[in-house]
Amino acid sequence: MAILVVATTADPASIGPASAFLAMPGWTPGPFIDEKIASYANGETRLLKHERSIVAEDDLDRRWQEATGESVSEVIFLSRHTAVSNRPALTVHPIGVPHLSIGDTPPQGGRPAWAAPPNPRVGPWFRLLRKIAIDQGLIPEFEVTLEATHHGPVVSTPTMFLEIGSTEEYWGRQDAAQAIALLLWQGLGLDGGNGVGKWDRSSYNKVLLAIGGGHYVPRHMDIIQKEGVWVGHLLSGYSLPMEEPAQRKAGDQDKGIGGTWKQSIKVSLEATKSAFPGGVILAHLDQKSMKGWQKNAILSFLAEENIKVGKPDDFA
Repeated sequence: MAILVVATTADPASIGPASAFLAMPGWTPGPFIDEKIASYANGETRLLKHERSIVAEDDLDRRWQEATGESVSEVIFLSRHTAVSNRPALTVHPIGVPHLSIGDTPPQGGRPAWAAPPNPRVGPWFRLLRKIAIDQGLIPEFEVTLEATHHGPVVSTPTMFLEIGSTEEYWGRQDAAQAIALLLWQGLGLDGGNGVGKWDRSSYNKVLLAIGGGHYVPRHMDIIQKEGVWVGHLLSGYSLPMEEPAQRKAGDQDKGIGGTWKQSIKVSLEATKSAFPGGVILAHLDQKSMKGWQKNAILSFLAEENIKVGKPDDFA
């Protein structure tokens, strides 16, 4: 089983960490899956470099298997992050656009009503990245944070993005690139260790499905900072479009509530289940970001799907 780490030469925040990763020992040239995508091998890890937008190369996992005969166990994309705040940041997140309607054009890749299985490493690597950033002196200048599920490209295997933000000044920072490379090196066990974040259903089987809140999921992140918490999809408020009905009756709160919020939750739930076989999915709601009718509708739908809602202590 191959682990794909994907970078693009079109993005300094992508090729910088890739170059720092390739500078570490043990790499050999790998096959070209087409004339524009080179690869390098180190144990089970394959680093791919292409020239296009990072969100435009769909189905790299399938294309790799067709070209090489190797099955792909997970995909990790290296990318830049942009934010209105312009604050320097290192971010981790799952991908997908589960809230878009069929026929919509995704603004940053992906496919409407789709979410990739979230890489089980998201939570453990977020915590490891914070430790590395502290050890390397990047904090407090850089913020280490999670982002909500968003954008493409389309893949079918457990996937995550590692990003450097938030402006051109920081995308090319060598110290930030080195931190991401060290995360990959330690996290994948290329340093001779056991690696970090490989799903093991026997040790701890609760998985957080985050629902509601802002793009940087602060109330969910408070839980995910705890050691041992596994992380599924992170659905912010904008991924839960809900249209308030003109009239609601007690006990019938979700009847007539328009929008693609149910689709978004269901797609993300199924993708999370596929990434954590044998896991117990617990939803965590950012209730302070919701109106009463929204919370009640979501709770009702989760009950229909047999998904329990957990409190912070339930994930400890």
